[in-house]
Amino acid sequence: MDIEIIEKKENVLFDRTEVKFIVSYIGEPTPKLLDVKSKLVAMLDTKKELIVVDNIQPGYGEPKATGYAKVYGRESSLIDVEKPSIIEKNKEPEAPAEEEDEAEE
Repeated sequence: MDIEIIEKKENVLFDRTEVKFIVSYIGEPTPKLLDVKSKLVAMLDTKKELIVVDNIQPGYGEPKATGYAKVYGRESSLIDVEKPSIIEKNKEPEAPAEEEDEAEE
């Protein structure tokens, strides 16, 4: 999976940078949102908590998708602006509970 950033725009009012990108995934399934988010975190040199991937739209008949992400300056700005459903969609899955609790019983 390769990501190419095609547009970066500063939005001072919302304390964020808006990013449009193209994902190429030849021979692979359409990438998952969290996989794209992880790669964008590395490319944009930011923290996972400050980036929100809004959407990924696969192209018809080709292994490319376009996407839109927002990188916030502060976590408080992200919480003030984004809907709870978008924030939840961008969270990493919780690690399963350890089986140590069962062993103690």
